[in-house]
Amino acid sequence: MRTIVTATLCASILAGCASSPDKISAAYVSPVQYSGYECDQIRAELVRVSSRVREVAGAQQKQADNDAIAMGVALVVFWPALFFIGGNDRKEELSRLKGEYDALEQAAIQKNCPVASELKARRGG
Repeated sequence: MRTIVTATLCASILAGCASSPDKISAAYVSPVQYSGYECDQIRAELVRVSSRVREVAGAQQKQADNDAIAMGVALVVFWPALFFIGGNDRKEELSRLKGEYDALEQAAIQKNCPVASELKARRGG
């Protein structure tokens, strides 16, 4: 019985840990919302969104690192450290921002904006 309780506790704690930013996939955002944008507006919005993605991804990575450290300390030394895990997960925001970026990229491609070929060149495609 004790092992079942321990396993359940560990599983619930692991579920509360912040995910690494590279493991968070983009939420779907329709490129239609950007259909009224001109190419220069799409470029400006891409710059704004990509800056925000970097900022939120950095915060998410820091939280994931802190959660991993707390988990290690909790499992080895001090179980109350488990209460410090999962405090500031930004997974939903990062997923939405990645989706916005993808939608902006699609809008740029559909409008044949110069920024679309720049993005393609950066990816090596």
